[in-house]
Amino acid sequence: MDGLETILGRRSCRSYTDTPVPDDVIETLLRAGMYAPSANNSQPWEFLVVREKEMREAASVFGPYWGPLKDAPLGIFVLANMNVYGEAVSPMFVQDCAAATENILLAVRALGLGGVWLGLYPREERIEPVRKLFGIPENVVPVALISIGYPSEEAAPHTEFYADKVHYDKY
Repeated sequence: MDGLETILGRRSCRSYTDTPVPDDVIETLLRAGMYAPSANNSQPWEFLVVREKEMREAASVFGPYWGPLKDAPLGIFVLANMNVYGEAVSPMFVQDCAAATENILLAVRALGLGGVWLGLYPREERIEPVRKLFGIPENVVPVALISIGYPSEEAAPHTEFYADKVHYDKY
């Protein structure tokens, strides 16, 4: 699949078949996440791959729109290990992990899968239950969650371009 088609054709997918995602495909998704840019090449991301249905079902109640995680054969949490920054904790971890998340979502599309970014950070009411359920240490921040699977239906790509949201040279 062409790169631009991957970007322009990406849509959120919330409905999946029960076909498991093969391990080699999961590794490709994780590689895509790891190839994202990061501030000072800090690469703070770590990934928690959730294949067990019981764990996905348990986590699916932590966010109001996390229902798709229940039926997806795969969930990937994007985490930020704050120890990579040493004494000066960088707020750039949010951007770094967002870039990794988007890379995974684009790889999902390119590989014929479907996925949706489920809101997590900075919601403490979501972070803490995730941290507890999965045993995530305090120095690691859950930033994003993606439910992934083979789509049970294909959504039409967006075609809108909002010229009024574009500013040239000054606002």
